[in-house]
Amino acid sequence: MTAPSSSRPLAGVLWMLAAGLAFVGVNGTVRHLGTALPAAEGAFLRFAFGLMFLMPALLPALKAGFSPLVWRLFAVRGALHTVAVILWFYAMARLPVAEVTAIGYLNPIGVTIGAALIFGEKLALRRILAICVAILGALVILRPGLREIQPAHLSQLGAAACFAVSYLFAKRLSGLASASAVVAMMSLTVAIGLAPFAALTWVPPTGTQLAWLATTAAFATGGHYCMTRAFEAAPLTVTQPVTFLQLVWAAILGMAVFGEPVDPFVMLGGGLIIAAISYMTWREAVLKRAAVTPAANAAKY
Repeated sequence: MTAPSSSRPLAGVLWMLAAGLAFVGVNGTVRHLGTALPAAEGAFLRFAFGLMFLMPALLPALKAGFSPLVWRLFAVRGALHTVAVILWFYAMARLPVAEVTAIGYLNPIGVTIGAALIFGEKLALRRILAICVAILGALVILRPGLREIQPAHLSQLGAAACFAVSYLFAKRLSGLASASAVVAMMSLTVAIGLAPFAALTWVPPTGTQLAWLATTAAFATGGHYCMTRAFEAAPLTVTQPVTFLQLVWAAILGMAVFGEPVDPFVMLGGGLIIAAISYMTWREAVLKRAAVTPAANAAKY
């Protein structure tokens, strides 16, 4: 992938702002549907609509085919993502929008830990300290011992863990298939994985519910597109801090639309997690620049 141009930081920030708004739209539409549909059914319909948007990328990928190894990786990732999506839909229908958003920020921390356990990546002291700060942020959000931990809280923590491992498989697949194929195949495998769970608890959806889930799929597709454009336009050190605004918008949405009071502990905990992620991202960028910067006396061409 071509390194993003440092001359387009504003474009990167704007694309990431758009991505954050789109993902808050995903949260809001699912929160609006609430518990009217079982979590597995709602998730299945969302991914089924998503497949419609991704069909132009999916059909050529299936026609070209994949090696047995890639098929296995797609299948395992689809299974992990299926579990993650069901858990997320369950939590989103029962917890305040800002709380689900804040706990979801743990995904990159899970990716960091998983990379060390699965890929053998070294955990430098800075990463360990950042992980500790992020865990502290999660404890501030959940406040165990000070309030009851609901099943929905555990569900969202489980979703964050499963999403993290799914992203690690995506990292492995990124070197074996195109980005569009990876995204399209994820939607296909997750839709297939969700189908039997949805069938077990199927409730006939209304036209209004179908329209909201189609909107959810559109928001999700648009969010991933905007996020990809942000990564192309600017380095992570520029775009990563912008993701904190997603928590602010989620809190505003929850308060204005669903009457959810702004929880200062959720905002503080989410801020700690984002600070930890931003620090890790910044330090990795600094070290990468130091590794490729030639010595002062090196020959210049």
